[in-house]
Amino acid sequence: MTDHDVPDVALLRKRVSAFVRDRVFPCEPLLDAGGPAAGEVRERLRAEARGAGLWALPLPSERGGGGLTLSAYASLAEAEGASDHGPAALGSASLLDVTMLSRHGSSRVRSDCLTRLVAGDLRACYAMTEPDAPGTEPALTATRGERRAGGGWSVTGRKWFVSNAADADLVTVLARTSGSAGDREGLSLLLVPTDSPGFRVVRELPVLGATGQYEIELDHVEVAEDGLVGAPGRALAVAGERLQLGRTLRALRWIGQAQRAFDLMCGRATARQGVRGPLADRQLVQQHVFEALLALRTARPLVHEAMALVAEGRDAQVEVGLAKTAAARTLQDVADRAVQVFGAAGLGPDTPLPSLFRTGRTARILDGPDEQHISSVARRVLRSRQDPAVTPS
Repeated sequence: MTDHDVPDVALLRKRVSAFVRDRVFPCEPLLDAGGPAAGEVRERLRAEARGAGLWALPLPSERGGGGLTLSAYASLAEAEGASDHGPAALGSASLLDVTMLSRHGSSRVRSDCLTRLVAGDLRACYAMTEPDAPGTEPALTATRGERRAGGGWSVTGRKWFVSNAADADLVTVLARTSGSAGDREGLSLLLVPTDSPGFRVVRELPVLGATGQYEIELDHVEVAEDGLVGAPGRALAVAGERLQLGRTLRALRWIGQAQRAFDLMCGRATARQGVRGPLADRQLVQQHVFEALLALRTARPLVHEAMALVAEGRDAQVEVGLAKTAAARTLQDVADRAVQVFGAAGLGPDTPLPSLFRTGRTARILDGPDEQHISSVARRVLRSRQDPAVTPS
């Protein structure tokens, strides 16, 4: 689908926003708790999304998705992302895996997996970070993929902070298939079925109390030759492509959550009455509103600029680094100000503010810490000043 074929993105955004607000928000406590009840609620929401014509909007139409381009989907991603559970409920959570496997998966993998991923009948996750190696240094990956005598690979190692690993059917694993620690070449991506002998979920890793992250172990897990994603030894090129899109999508969703916190704060300020009138009349509350709005209005254009470049297939490392850092900081800052305006009520279970603040805080570490993006962006900008032939992006 081209942008000219998109029916009405503004109307779609309103419909997505209403679905997330009216259907997903009320179910968040159950979804946050996990377990069988959460699974039942998630399936019900997915059925409702399909019935409303809102399922998998940015995924390929030939695979059963809505076919929206990334540029058209950008504003919808904010609306979906107002809840951490929005993308899963609306079928766009598999966008990264579908995109990666469409571009780099074998013909067998594309045939077997893509339509089922789009339909939500198959679930995938991505395992890159390891307990004993910094997430910012993938070249130090210790997980090994060894050639098997009869063809294919045998994978051994541990990964952690793997999102949704307990429910996944497939996990894409970064492993060293040649070379030694520190080499940027020699890393490969291997698609591992989670029902394979030797695959084990070791434990859940609650992030500031939230569920959904896991540590996994692979003990000589066998992977078919065509389970290789991309060229052997060239994983970092595929991973970099995935990271650019993934970071930008998450930044869009964080902006959606920051907007949600801002709206809650403004509602509280105008509705809460004290002996001297509404909170909205207090100058310090007005300052919180101003600073939060300034952060939102500053970060949002950066994120949409990054998505525009990623959608065009251009290198956007500077823009993505700026967008990811700005969106994470904005979410943490706006949620923190909202909690302050709510007072004690903002710390308890009656509002989503504790969850929004937690997401903002973890966003500044997961998917690349602030420090990584600051250094990377600054280096590229400074190199471009020293060598005019080098562009900042």
